[in-house]
Amino acid sequence: MKAFILAAGRGQRLKPITDEIPKPLVEVQGKPLLLHHLLALKKAGFRDIVINVSWLGEHIIDFLHSETPTGLKISISDERQQALETGGGMLKALKLLGDKPFLSINADVFTDFDYRQFITFALNNDLLHVVLVPNPEHNTAGDFSLNKNRLVSPGSMHDSFTYSGIGIYNPALFKPVRNRLNQAFRLKPLIQQAIRQQLAGGQIYHGQWTDVGTTERLAELNQR
Repeated sequence: MKAFILAAGRGQRLKPITDEIPKPLVEVQGKPLLLHHLLALKKAGFRDIVINVSWLGEHIIDFLHSETPTGLKISISDERQQALETGGGMLKALKLLGDKPFLSINADVFTDFDYRQFITFALNNDLLHVVLVPNPEHNTAGDFSLNKNRLVSPGSMHDSFTYSGIGIYNPALFKPVRNRLNQAFRLKPLIQQAIRQQLAGGQIYHGQWTDVGTTERLAELNQR
């Protein structure tokens, strides 16, 4: 299975740091976020990785030329002319990811999630399988709920959880939006459509996970 790292975000809430450093290269506990992900993927057995870039993308490309761990093959999906958001970024990257399910990771999360469980994961008939985490203070309402490992929209019957930025996706999920290539659009409506079709699974992770989205959260991680 190939892995896709979403690394094209601007990082507005991490300014002024991200005025000069792209968010995926911000250091957490001594290493750039992107390197944490690459090392975790290599340890889990992933070898073929696609990374999308936009804001300060040349810095990420230069970093990968010199710092990519040995044994990894890196391909770049270039969005420097226009950032395409999560859905548009995935759709554009499909030409590099191929027609089989792939693991997707948001570059701006810091986690100790073990990706080995996904190296041979089978979606079966599902279009996606996402990892949820307990709601952090900045997202108390959550994003989705689970009912016996089936992803459902948040509601009163089930506890809500936050999307971790980690998931496995079948390229068939993007079939309805193939005509939107090189257009920016969000991923969440496609997930919601898969939920309505009962083609979405999920799991909950209770380990280390932080959305490194603000200077305050970054400082807290680096003080540990």
